[in-house]
Amino acid sequence: MPVATAMLEDQDSAASRMAAPSRFGDKAFEWLTLGMALAVILLVFLIGWQLARGSTLAIQKFGFHFLTTSTWDPVAEQFGALPFIYGTVVSSLIALLIAVPLSIGTAVYLTELAPLWIRQPIVSLVEMLAAIPSVILGLWGIFVMIPWLRDYLFPLLKKLFGWTPFFTGPIYGTSMLAGGMIIAVMILPIITSVSREILRSVPKLQREAAYALGATRWEVTRIAVLSYARKGLFGAGILGLGRALGETMAVTMVIGNTPQIAVSLFKPGYTLASVIANEFTEATSDIYLQALFEIGLVLFGVTIVVNLLAQLLLKTMTTKTATRAVQ
Repeated sequence: MPVATAMLEDQDSAASRMAAPSRFGDKAFEWLTLGMALAVILLVFLIGWQLARGSTLAIQKFGFHFLTTSTWDPVAEQFGALPFIYGTVVSSLIALLIAVPLSIGTAVYLTELAPLWIRQPIVSLVEMLAAIPSVILGLWGIFVMIPWLRDYLFPLLKKLFGWTPFFTGPIYGTSMLAGGMIIAVMILPIITSVSREILRSVPKLQREAAYALGATRWEVTRIAVLSYARKGLFGAGILGLGRALGETMAVTMVIGNTPQIAVSLFKPGYTLASVIANEFTEATSDIYLQALFEIGLVLFGVTIVVNLLAQLLLKTMTTKTATRAVQ
């Protein structure tokens, strides 16, 4: 018995010695990953703090009126961000209206309908589109897209929908609608790639169960696939919106860069990112420079607010879906 007891004690001590490094490794890994997560949060706060610090003078001078004033006059040192907020929101919404249906349609085709031999070439082309620098897309927009829009598409839209206030007035080519379209081209790859991965993650049992009940391919795609992946596809759209809000060079080259608020989409516009890119090197006075810093702070805040609202909407959708399931 004493020998058996001693053997058990030796085994326990050996097990404890082996478990100690394991527990240390777990703790080290936990603290390391926690530090990485906190570093991201710290980075966001540092960006916001630096933008607020750089725009202190403008905040003190203009206050809340900076967000509600349309005047942008560097000579008179009067600055208001409302036209740029309007241009950023409108151009991003136009981009989403164009890019989301195209992206989801492309993702559905690649995952559900496309033959195997054509899937990889299309995926490669989509990824290649994401790799094109924005300045190259801007040049394409100036020399190819703008002339085509001015000569063909915009006159057609004016003829068909000129009775609405959105398609009235003279056609210049460079416009809010052109800016939204170039943003749509830029966010299309990311929404397509994310949507494709989401649709690929739908369990095969979903499709097989629908086919077993006699559903057609379209019904399987609509009911078993798209309904199951709806929340993920919504998240893909939000990722696209996050990028659309901050697009700069390509938008600057085609939107017209005029600080005005106009209902007609044929009129030129301006965005928050574009005004920073265009005028930062021209800021000769402290108040002018700090007004541009405040523009950056506004863009930072708009991005955060839009993403929070999207998360709230997604949570509301999830709650409603769960309530229907219970009922």
